[in-house]
Amino acid sequence: MQDAAAHQVTLAFSDGIEHALVVAPGSNVLEAGLAAGLPLLHQCRSGSCSTCLATLVEGEASTLPGCSSSLLASERAAGQRLLCVTGAQGDCRFALPYDSKVGENRAVEGHAFINAAEQVAVDVMRLELELAEDCWFDFRPGQFIQIKVPGTDQTRSYSIASTPAELPKIELLIRLLPGGVMSEWLLGHAAVDTVIQISGPYGAFFLQDSGKAPLVMIAGGTGLAPMMAMIDVIRSKSGRKPPIHLSFGCQSAEGLFHLEDVDLRRLWLPALTVTTSIDRGPAPDGVRIGNPVEAVGADGPLDPATVAYLCGPPGMIEAARGHLQALGVAPGNIHAEQFVAS
Repeated sequence: MQDAAAHQVTLAFSDGIEHALVVAPGSNVLEAGLAAGLPLLHQCRSGSCSTCLATLVEGEASTLPGCSSSLLASERAAGQRLLCVTGAQGDCRFALPYDSKVGENRAVEGHAFINAAEQVAVDVMRLELELAEDCWFDFRPGQFIQIKVPGTDQTRSYSIASTPAELPKIELLIRLLPGGVMSEWLLGHAAVDTVIQISGPYGAFFLQDSGKAPLVMIAGGTGLAPMMAMIDVIRSKSGRKPPIHLSFGCQSAEGLFHLEDVDLRRLWLPALTVTTSIDRGPAPDGVRIGNPVEAVGADGPLDPATVAYLCGPPGMIEAARGHLQALGVAPGNIHAEQFVAS
């Protein structure tokens, strides 16, 4: 059989650094790369978190028998693979969506203090944490941390809404789910100065160096969190800013949040335009009825150089990928982080 022998797999980082390694039959590419000492981003090692995302550009590689992947059908069709559950069916080559330095920033485990816990919408909690001395780390805007739910052995993942410049403080936007273990703890027990266990940073979804290319950001619900961090980092950089369109959507007016914060950024950053949508009415002034995906490209095709960032539920990500590609955005310029309920 073709895959009964070891195969050579080349991993190419976005800064041009490449590494070739041998992957044995039945083994996954991630474990082979880590064994070789490569700085590969990873977290769950089970195909569920998308941190070890890569794009197959040559050869054949697929999900190993008995393993599952959280990738959407459109992502698989575009050649994307999760290295932790992917085996090689021949010599192949993967492109990694990050440079060879980002993986050197290893995730750490430690503690953080709650500075504030504020319910900002019917189903959204704003949580401000301050890192303890045993948990100092740096991160890139778009990455996430994990929190161990106090009193349980369960963990939950949340994108960081603040910037590295604000460390040791970190802001999170957390969706409150009926019956959710974290949601119930936040509503019933979270208090200022409470100490919680966290780890991070994780994730291959973060702001890329795309020069002056136009940016499109589509956020569903608390998918707004990483977009806020990205926008604030762009604003802090010197020089002319690229045009940015943020399309933010929630299910109803009661679910909207951070609108004043977004408006402030529009004032601070003239290159930023914002569309706010809700799935069903009635809608406040300035808010459209519909989903945030359809609001993008209403005036026609996008610049082919456009770089897109998507964050929200899987259905929104799937729809946004197809919509953006139809508007002329290259598949390789679409970066996504999907939220999957635990």
